[in-house]
Amino acid sequence: MNFRTLDLNLLRVFDAVMAERNLTRAAEQLAMTQPAVSNALRRLREALGDQLLVRSGAGMVPTPRADALWPEVRDALARLRELIAPDKFDPAQSRRVFRLAMADVTAATLMPAVVQRIERANAQINLRLVPLTSRDPRPLLDRAECDLAVGYFPDVFAAVARDGELSPLRRDQIYESEYVCVMSADHPLARPGALTLDAYCAAHHLLVSFSGRAHGFVDEALAAAGRQRRIMLTVNQFFTGARVVASSDLLTLLPRTFVPTTGFADRLAVRPLPIALERVSVESVWHARNRHDPALAWLRGVLVEAGADVHLPEDLAGPEHEAGMATGLLAATGDEGDG
Repeated sequence: MNFRTLDLNLLRVFDAVMAERNLTRAAEQLAMTQPAVSNALRRLREALGDQLLVRSGAGMVPTPRADALWPEVRDALARLRELIAPDKFDPAQSRRVFRLAMADVTAATLMPAVVQRIERANAQINLRLVPLTSRDPRPLLDRAECDLAVGYFPDVFAAVARDGELSPLRRDQIYESEYVCVMSADHPLARPGALTLDAYCAAHHLLVSFSGRAHGFVDEALAAAGRQRRIMLTVNQFFTGARVVASSDLLTLLPRTFVPTTGFADRLAVRPLPIALERVSVESVWHARNRHDPALAWLRGVLVEAGADVHLPEDLAGPEHEAGMATGLLAATGDEGDG
């Protein structure tokens, strides 16, 4: 391949197709026709001597060469955008597509307020939510598979705080929440005072686990206290967990800010844990290479504003709540979706 004859616009097409894994959506992002995108991809394949992306039932699947190229191409395009982009960003004119990684619980809590702000601003930008498979979004951010990750990432927060300006990541606090024990409204342990530590450990539990691993940060806290629990079921979504416990005798942990968004909170009982955890800080994490991107700065501001609308429900106020939280705070540091 002769680099001097390479049309650099082909790299923009490659970036869009890699991000969308779909020619039609990539064409929409680039304001091009689908045949034009297909033709550009064909030319880049010929120039590089690799298929780059191949069709499958699930969309376009990248080759190993494409996977290796994409982070470098996206970094280079980001640096070029920094150099030539205007200092101000006009959301009413831009058709930028942002990819945000977050769990269903974060999306349900935050995205309604985000969309309201985008609509009020008459913004033309588009958002694509991608799933999290762990509490560590660094690989997604390093590979530029998302622009922002939003959630509770204790290991990442600790690394950013430790490394300071040397860290490749930056963070913005969005809102605070806390984990509570959730069960069906008619569960025997929903009675006042019934959820003792002994009763909690004797019950059967559901764990929301992004990875499928049947061990969460509550299990670490229980082990430190010489206790353990039985996890009967793991699921990978908070909505699924809430639906299951609403019609069973299982207990689970949910962020307290999430419970009202389920649509069936009246079928759930919310109780303080008999072993206390620190409150969790939900934050957006983004790569330092995008620190001068005015479009991303605008979106970050929208997320912070939307987070200000998230408040802890006042459903656990009173003596029982205070008693439940008086056992001493333990940091939630596991890598699971839940505890």
